[in-house]
Amino acid sequence: MTASDALALLPWIVLAATAIVVMMGIAFRRRHGLTLGLSLAGLVASLVSLYLAAPLAPRQVTPLLVVDRYSLFFFGLLVAAELVIVILLYDYLGRQEGPREELYLLSLIATLGGAVLVASTHFASFFLGLEMMSVSLYAMIAYLGPRRLSLEAGVKYLVLAAASAAFLLFGIALIYAALGTLAFNRFAAALAAVPGHAALANTSMLAAGVALVLTGIGFKMAVAPFHLWTPDVYQGAAAPVTAWISTLSKGAIVALLLRFLLSFHAAHRGILLVVSLIAIASMIVGNLLALLQDNVKRILAYSSIAHMGYLLVAVLAALRAGNPQLAIEAAAFYLVAYFLTTLAAFGVIGALSNSSGEPELVDDYRGLFWRRPAVATVFVFSLFSLAGIPATAGFIGKYYLVAAGASVAVWTPVIVLVASSVIGLFYYLRIVMTLFATPDPLPRAFSGRITPWSGVVLGVMLAGLVWLGFDPNPMIRLLHSLPPL
Repeated sequence: MTASDALALLPWIVLAATAIVVMMGIAFRRRHGLTLGLSLAGLVASLVSLYLAAPLAPRQVTPLLVVDRYSLFFFGLLVAAELVIVILLYDYLGRQEGPREELYLLSLIATLGGAVLVASTHFASFFLGLEMMSVSLYAMIAYLGPRRLSLEAGVKYLVLAAASAAFLLFGIALIYAALGTLAFNRFAAALAAVPGHAALANTSMLAAGVALVLTGIGFKMAVAPFHLWTPDVYQGAAAPVTAWISTLSKGAIVALLLRFLLSFHAAHRGILLVVSLIAIASMIVGNLLALLQDNVKRILAYSSIAHMGYLLVAVLAALRAGNPQLAIEAAAFYLVAYFLTTLAAFGVIGALSNSSGEPELVDDYRGLFWRRPAVATVFVFSLFSLAGIPATAGFIGKYYLVAAGASVAVWTPVIVLVASSVIGLFYYLRIVMTLFATPDPLPRAFSGRITPWSGVVLGVMLAGLVWLGFDPNPMIRLLHSLPPL
């Protein structure tokens, strides 16, 4: 590795160093505020180092990682989201008893795993990044012990994640047996070089391998039919941890999925059919099952399944297009909007928590607007954005997805996207109506004090999702610089 390679990898190196420094800080001086400060300083340094690495992009650093504008953009998105979650963790853990500092370390290591995923061009780095993220999540989900089903949620995620890893490894083995390479950028050449096999359908071993890899990825994305763990884990984990799972975990996997599937340089009908069926099933299942829920975190869990189905429309468009640039931009913009919206929603849930738990049932939020108007306003706009109401980032994101799908005539998923979004309006507006309902005579138990840290973060999230709803052009111009994969 040369000095230029090291400079190109500087954001990843700084992020890894941050995790090490936080670990040493915990070992020598256990202080909640110190751990927060070290984490924030390292994350900000990682973001600043992006400007040093950008002039060197694109650059292949060993066969494992590529530093290009695509990986740098998603790295910045993940680290910015981690900054928000670390601040939310500080306020949330301040209301809890027991050790707090290790959760920051686990979150940083998981973020590093996600950052490796977005730059991966090889199955070795893909699997290492995925496991780094997953193993940290096992502990993060169960971190607060048996309260609020945290331990049960952690065990469920552990068992199912281990099963998905087995599918993934078997799929990688089959792809290697069929093509003789683990590097994404050699798939197309290796496929063309197989005698008598010019397409994916002619190689049953390769088709089986891709199917198994998509199964493993589908579990991490929580798309149907691999979604069964999602509501229990969302309900059992602490609100900031649930926000991490819903944003960083899925964003890293989507970035990896686009690079992996486009590496075949062929819109094969088998891959298109599988992705299309998964997208349609996720949109329908997620929205219909959300209608039956009374727990807000479970509603958001099923909603996330539907949103991953929406994102797969952009993946389909990328596979069908000769130039997938519009689809890549649509996926990236939707992820930005989804990150802002989801972090705001779970930020409100965490901010209203106290030592006895979190407000979980829809009725726990009854009349919140009349008691906490600022917090309720953030929650309302985040729900509007998830529903795709105009003048929010979610509306522009869905419009972008529909435009990408329509440009390559993937009409069935696009129609399902629009129709299922209408279904989603019901359960989002149900929560909004509860926020404005007549408050109960007795005060609600869940009324944690909003600290300045959380207040600033929630305000920034609100401003971001409204700004993108009114003026998405600066973000779109930034996305135009993303390279075709």
